[in-house]
Amino acid sequence: MKNFIKEWGLFLLFMSLFILSYIFVWVNVKVDGHSMDPTLADGERLFVVKVAKIDRFDIVVAQEDDKKIVKRVIGMPGDTISYDNDVLTVNGEVVEETYLNTYKAAFAKDKLQATYSYNKLFQELAMSANAFTTDTQGNTSFSITVPEGQYFLLGDDRIVSQDSRAVGTFAADDIIGEVKFRFWPLADFGTIHDK
Repeated sequence: MKNFIKEWGLFLLFMSLFILSYIFVWVNVKVDGHSMDPTLADGERLFVVKVAKIDRFDIVVAQEDDKKIVKRVIGMPGDTISYDNDVLTVNGEVVEETYLNTYKAAFAKDKLQATYSYNKLFQELAMSANAFTTDTQGNTSFSITVPEGQYFLLGDDRIVSQDSRAVGTFAADDIIGEVKFRFWPLADFGTIHDK
């Protein structure tokens, strides 16, 4: 028994800690789709910290029905958020969304036609949009008050994202955790800058 512990003890301790941390502290997730372009790309692999405190503009993973989705927190519990021609107001204060600058500029230039050259449906959606961020009816001005205990989540690629505009807010229990680190592809290995 002593020899077994001497030879395998450290390995078993490491594996036990690894498994416990996977159960309680972190999980890995694969980005599925283009709703977080250009911040996160389809197929990227991420580490998600389950015990992180969720703040506005954090990128989170949430449970939606039987799938995990990656979105950005825009509205916190109790917030009133409004959009008016791509300008975000939170509780009466205008807030910049600098992470949208690349796609908003491309939308202003050619309605994202060059960006979406890989997908005809995306091009059609962009051509029919009157702003980069609209509600499900295409309105460029809309408001929502986020219920207590809920979060309003949006994808960074507002034209193609299915998010809280379509499916409603997400309960705190539906938020799995905050995206902290990208480990695949190796060329983009590193922390996620979400603000």
